[in-house]
Amino acid sequence: MDGSADADLFASYDSGGFFCELLAASERTAPGSKVRKRLGSMDLERLRQRAADAERELYNFGITFTVYSQKDAIDRILPFDVIPRILTAADWDVIERGVKQRVAALNAFLWDLYHEQKCIKEGIVPAELVLGNANYRKEMEGLAVPCGTYVHINGTDLVRDGEGGFQVLEDNARTPSGVSYVVENRHLMQRAFPDLMAGVGIKPVSNYGEKLHDALIELAPPEVPEPQVVLLSPGTYNSAYFEHIFIAREMGVPLVEGRDLIVDSRDRVFMQTIDGLKRVDVIYRRINDDFLDPEVFNPESRLGTTGLMRAYAKGNVGLANAVGTGVADDKAVYAYLPRLIDFYLSEEPILRNVETHICREAEGLAYTLDHLDELVVKPVGEAGGYGITVGPHASAEELALCRAQLLADPANYISQPMIRLSVCPTLTDRGVEPRHVDLRPFAVTGRSTWVLPGGLTRVALRRGSLIVNSSQGGGSKDTWVLES
Repeated sequence: MDGSADADLFASYDSGGFFCELLAASERTAPGSKVRKRLGSMDLERLRQRAADAERELYNFGITFTVYSQKDAIDRILPFDVIPRILTAADWDVIERGVKQRVAALNAFLWDLYHEQKCIKEGIVPAELVLGNANYRKEMEGLAVPCGTYVHINGTDLVRDGEGGFQVLEDNARTPSGVSYVVENRHLMQRAFPDLMAGVGIKPVSNYGEKLHDALIELAPPEVPEPQVVLLSPGTYNSAYFEHIFIAREMGVPLVEGRDLIVDSRDRVFMQTIDGLKRVDVIYRRINDDFLDPEVFNPESRLGTTGLMRAYAKGNVGLANAVGTGVADDKAVYAYLPRLIDFYLSEEPILRNVETHICREAEGLAYTLDHLDELVVKPVGEAGGYGITVGPHASAEELALCRAQLLADPANYISQPMIRLSVCPTLTDRGVEPRHVDLRPFAVTGRSTWVLPGGLTRVALRRGSLIVNSSQGGGSKDTWVLES
């Protein structure tokens, strides 16, 4: 290690009364204690130097995301903090079982919604909430999907409260992003901090591409002996383009754009190659429904492929995620998921939802307006941390604007109490300080569900901030799931 035997990097560290991931893990397990001691013995300035080297490596490897709101720079690295987040084996057991349960319920809900609609007929969810949802696709009604699976790749956003319990903030069932950082963060730590990781016993994450490819193959038409999978990207100007390249490489499949694909007169999909046309059997699409097929959705789209929905409807190509999954990750539908778990699985939720007030309902709106300065108000369709009002931290002007927006369009909002998010020690300009974190585990589903051990830990790098999204100044950490 870098420091003297009696040095302690955490000598002045104060978690501020919040649940601290590293300290909790070090108190509960021998491997966690080993990591804490090794980190504590590091010299602060040497740690800063190693961290700077690591961030430079991220940029050199092209591990970036794109910011369009800043004209002076397009590519940014996602800020990376070298102090890892530690999850015990017991923590992970709860998370893994809970995520699998939610994915099973989401898939059952979507199958029912596009077929029998029992959840509406029996009053589990309001008809207008789902049938009037902008992401509901009538084109999917009655359409059979392979394995009965709609959500093949899911990202469940979790937070940890003041007592260390896990709660779900939202489900991402359309095109969840961030898994590339999970794998690359681990590779970076293995190169830069092998001394910290040695002998700890950490569950691996490098097999994500293999697991994803295996699940996608299960979506291919049954008569195809060796299915061809491709990843469909909107192209270089998409903010997650690095991730598209990364995942295609990890799976060993072609990365294509809509212009590279054609649908023939028999409604089969082919990609254009230098050797001629080659049949495509499964498409992992990173394009939203609206732009997927100009024949069915937005006629102005140049990102998708004409005729793709015809091929899909006939079972000639598999799509992941399925069209129409967006209705399941709406923040208002999220509030009903505990009821859906009971309805479809006859189980109690393993992972609790954060208490949620649905502003489209009179009671929820009234409560939100009466407690606006205590709540976090979120638009139901936004992502990336945009449009959120954090009541306890908002100015009078911001609260007034939020109130006006709620009154103008209550159905577009939910509200939740502000959770005392857990913290992790984080390297800052002021030394090692606590910063709030969340977690996005990624689940891959074909006939069964596998959850990548750990997931993307996002960290709010601004002191006191609760917003972890990269677009709002957040960063990431490597997430270590201990084997014992």
